[in-house]
Amino acid sequence: MVMDYKLTYPSGTATAMLINSFHTKTGAELAGNQVRCLGKYLSISFFWSCFKWFFSGIGDSCGFDNFPTLGLMLYKNTFYFDFSPTYIGCGLICPHIVNCSVLLGAIISWGFLWPFISQHAGDWYPADLGSNDFKGLYGYKVFIAISLILGDGLYNLVKIIAITIKEICNKSTKQSNLPVTTEVLVCALIDGESSKLLMEQKRRDEVFLKDRIPSWVAASGYVGLAAISTATMPLIFPPLKWYLVLGSYIIAPALAFCNSYGTGLTDWSLASTYGKIGLFIFASLVGTDGGVVAGLAACGVMMTIVATAADLMQDFKTGYLTLSSAKSMFVSQLVGTAMGCIIAPLTFWLFWTAFDIGSPDGPYKAPYAVIFREMAILGVQGFSELPRHCLAICCVFFVAALVINLLRDVTPPKVSQYIPIPMAMAVPFYIGAYFAIDMFVGTVILYIWERINRKDAEDYAGAVASGLICGDGIWTIPSAILSILRINPPICMYFGPSSSG
Repeated sequence: MVMDYKLTYPSGTATAMLINSFHTKTGAELAGNQVRCLGKYLSISFFWSCFKWFFSGIGDSCGFDNFPTLGLMLYKNTFYFDFSPTYIGCGLICPHIVNCSVLLGAIISWGFLWPFISQHAGDWYPADLGSNDFKGLYGYKVFIAISLILGDGLYNLVKIIAITIKEICNKSTKQSNLPVTTEVLVCALIDGESSKLLMEQKRRDEVFLKDRIPSWVAASGYVGLAAISTATMPLIFPPLKWYLVLGSYIIAPALAFCNSYGTGLTDWSLASTYGKIGLFIFASLVGTDGGVVAGLAACGVMMTIVATAADLMQDFKTGYLTLSSAKSMFVSQLVGTAMGCIIAPLTFWLFWTAFDIGSPDGPYKAPYAVIFREMAILGVQGFSELPRHCLAICCVFFVAALVINLLRDVTPPKVSQYIPIPMAMAVPFYIGAYFAIDMFVGTVILYIWERINRKDAEDYAGAVASGLICGDGIWTIPSAILSILRINPPICMYFGPSSSG
């Protein structure tokens, strides 16, 4: 994929270009300025999050996170700006079309669809249900979001597979036909440096192949991991039988190849889509006797294998372009994975102990946990438990996702750049509109910044965004520790309607 087909792997190539630029005087100077910018906004974000904590109290709707910026009526429908540095930073990083798609999804769902369905309480669903009952409005929120996500994922899966098959069968995917490489070749020929370019490529090939990992090591490693998982996972998740785990490991390499190849062509990793396929298959195979747990566990196995393969290929492309040893890249992945086996559970324990994870009314809603669980239930029970008209509405949004994606592909770039992205639209359907407001504020800031000074925006927007996100994230650690120690914020700042006279 890296040497024969010369796949681009856009993220890996961009990372390599950034690393190589550090070794020039201009690149080193810019990198230093970016680090200072990151530190500045990290500090601002950290201290702002600390300041907000003092007013967040222990009651409901306390603090700046529940500031009714757009009025109390819109606040009830989650339309408010909650002063979150993280989401503003996400708005600075994400493309404008993603942020606008998220806002459009929030307007469609919380502005029109949910109020409309709420008016039929007592007819379409029982009016006395709790806010977290899937037979009520909550079910519409989750399953309509699922239909959008599945429609978008299915379309892109078919698209990527078609592109992959076409490119594999077409020998024109060789080096000379790739846009980036073609540009380099043309420039080299114009400057009379074709031999220099060939020597550089030969050197990269030699360095990349110098520390090759023997095939028998790779094969035995995979077989060993499969054996360990096949023996241990049924002990952790009894409904997931050993032969289902083994089946996952047999199927996964083919899916990993497809995902890695597609990522090299388009920079899209569809690991979650492949995981959903495994989820539905295994949940339906096991049935009502533990099918939900088995489906989720099998989905985790498939997603981990497929996602890791694509990520590792991105790193190999970076290593190839930066003259790094392939073996050192792989060992670094192993070290990082081993650290993750310790750090990830500890981080999960910290959040699980300190915060109410998964609560629809809390700050950490864990939306995809709910969505994947309901997908597993669908795989086991079918659509019999859905509230009235929910399946019909889901079908409409599923088809809408397919049509929107098709329009994005068939229309000219001048038009398609303004067509929303269904996957981005789906997220606020469940979470709420507040984070869409924050991200839209970030995209407005970036838009104005680009109009004032595009060069500065390109150089420093990522650093500013990273600082805002990291500062807010770092404050989570002392906040969690304070929560574990039962130290509560001293003030509850609450907003309500003024009393009448």
